[in-house]
Amino acid sequence: MQNNNSIEIDEIPVERIDEFWEKHIKYLTEDGIITEPEDIEYFSGSEYRDAIKSRMLRNRDKLHMLYFLKEGERIGAAQFVTYQSEDGKCFLLDFWVFPEYRGNGTGRSCFYALERYVKKDGAVYFEINCSKQDSVRFWKSLGFVENGIDEHGVPLFIRR
Repeated sequence: MQNNNSIEIDEIPVERIDEFWEKHIKYLTEDGIITEPEDIEYFSGSEYRDAIKSRMLRNRDKLHMLYFLKEGERIGAAQFVTYQSEDGKCFLLDFWVFPEYRGNGTGRSCFYALERYVKKDGAVYFEINCSKQDSVRFWKSLGFVENGIDEHGVPLFIRR
């Protein structure tokens, strides 16, 4: 199992988000998060990407993108918003470990590194939506519990 302190965070500034998109769509499709052509088109298109960019530029409740690094190597990525204007919820839009680095507790180590990182940004608790059984098991193993469904009917999980 990896040492939780060995994972570093590399925040992606808005000026560098274009490099992120290729990895993002590959993750969404290869992990089966999206399968329908219209979803692939949406997540590859300017409507989604411009909305993400605008949320990265906000002064409050800003969207963050980051890479997880191990020994200087990118091993995963995440997107999140900490709602400081509300109750400190950190909503995870995306969280993944690149396939070649999965296993051996890598995802757990990345989550703990993210947890330390977002608490400095005012995060009090976490929420994520997911429906893939592997993902559900992972989040539940970290103490997340079911918390209803989102506007698209996808189950929500929360950890306080």
